[in-house]
Amino acid sequence: MRALGVDFGSKRIGLAVVDTESGLPAPRAALAASGTLAKDAEKLVELAWKEEATIVVFGLPLLDGEETRFCRVVRQLAALVEAQGLAVAFVDETLTSLRAGTVLRDQGLSGSQTKRRLDSEAACEILEAWLRSDS
Repeated sequence: MRALGVDFGSKRIGLAVVDTESGLPAPRAALAASGTLAKDAEKLVELAWKEEATIVVFGLPLLDGEETRFCRVVRQLAALVEAQGLAVAFVDETLTSLRAGTVLRDQGLSGSQTKRRLDSEAACEILEAWLRSDS
């Protein structure tokens, strides 16, 4: 099974794909958020089908284990994706961007390179958390 990981933000949408047999998430180019959930859901569904993903895993920006206002937005986006026939799942995305930034800096990337790749690397972290929770 293949899964699409999503790190949704108001400016960028970080993306990654994982085949559950290999367990190694691979980042994809981040998308610019359109400002409209319906349009963003359309893009995600299109990409999921292109990547042959059967489930879309969304990171939820929890704060001290509690849902934030932005969690509602992510859940609305997920409902739009689910309405198009894809399964959805959620994982706590707490600290994913911090861990992703550390990984990228450890690879020796510059600040601007890290910024460009951060959201999709965070989507990899989301998929890794989902894989751990699903086992």
